[in-house]
Amino acid sequence: MTQNITVLGSTGSIGTSTLDVIRRHPSRYRAFALCAHTQVDALFEQCREFHPPFAVMRDAALAAELAGRCRDAGLPTEVRHGVDALIELSSLPEVDAVMAAIVGAAGLAPTLAAARAGKRVMLANKEVLVMAGELFMHAVRDCGATLLPVDSEHNAIFQALPADFTRGLAAVGVERILLTASGGPFRNVALADLGAVTPEQACAHPNWVMGRKISVDSATMMNKGLEVIEARWLFDAPPEMIQVVVHPQSVIHSAVQYVDGSTLAQLGNPDMRTPIVCAMAWPERIAAGVAPLDLFKVGRLDFFAPDFERFRCLQLAYDVLREGGTAPAILNAANEVAVAAFLDRRLSFLGIARLNEAVLAALPAGPEGSLDDVIAADARARQLAGVMVADGRFA
Repeated sequence: MTQNITVLGSTGSIGTSTLDVIRRHPSRYRAFALCAHTQVDALFEQCREFHPPFAVMRDAALAAELAGRCRDAGLPTEVRHGVDALIELSSLPEVDAVMAAIVGAAGLAPTLAAARAGKRVMLANKEVLVMAGELFMHAVRDCGATLLPVDSEHNAIFQALPADFTRGLAAVGVERILLTASGGPFRNVALADLGAVTPEQACAHPNWVMGRKISVDSATMMNKGLEVIEARWLFDAPPEMIQVVVHPQSVIHSAVQYVDGSTLAQLGNPDMRTPIVCAMAWPERIAAGVAPLDLFKVGRLDFFAPDFERFRCLQLAYDVLREGGTAPAILNAANEVAVAAFLDRRLSFLGIARLNEAVLAALPAGPEGSLDDVIAADARARQLAGVMVADGRFA
């Protein structure tokens, strides 16, 4: 039976890899709705190839442009716009699964809607769990959704855990989760030289091909910090059970240590189609178009403890995880503003961590009682971070 897939963020790296899997398995999967932010040309080409019933742009004017181009090309795609359309097309009865790959806080509402509709949610947007982990996991459990992680590290952990890990990690003999990190492009750069880092250098990841925002997060290791928070909610793991391990080759995508001394790891080439196809086909395994790992070519594997002075953002993530409430949402919002300012050359690379820390110090966290609480905390943090960028204190 063909599964209808809504792809939130279809023009990004995860979205295009998802469509490659659909392309390889047309009898199993159908692109039902494709959603993008501003990339009209890319979304039009996807509509022309996959003929989805629906497409969504965040902006009304861009949606009108796309609708006209689809109409002129004789395509059957109905074009909509806005968050409400994303929410609807993530929760319609015809939708079997949702690939949640919108970067940042923008993906929260439609991904939560998919969970509340009981869909198979393939989660590539870690900010959903960072901002509203407790709310989201309650929705998954209460509404019978199936949650499958797509981040390569969390997908690796998922594969290394027993099927009944939801009984509790201690109950299935887990001692520690080892969350691997490449260390990004600056793991060997002198700390004194990081102030002069350019956006181009920060976006040149040594192993993975990713978007600009996540590439910068990888360079600061904020991405790993967000993944620590994500792992806490996905696997119901306390912070002290999650250990970050710098592994420059990105061959071991993560591992799980058990009380009997065993360590189970998932290895593979750094290609996001592997975790994507794992989530799409689970519990089956199907071809992803990824070459098998050649251990002879790999030759060696290295591991290091993270430097929390160099990667201050990683420490901040552990701090807000322990604080709880809306603290992770505040950190995530501040970081999104900081990274955007860095990419616009209005903030230095080291200023990202300084700005994040200043916003956390200025805004006390509240309880994560509702989605409105989370959204309000996010808005306050963005507003304050914007003011701090503008006054130049952290440049």
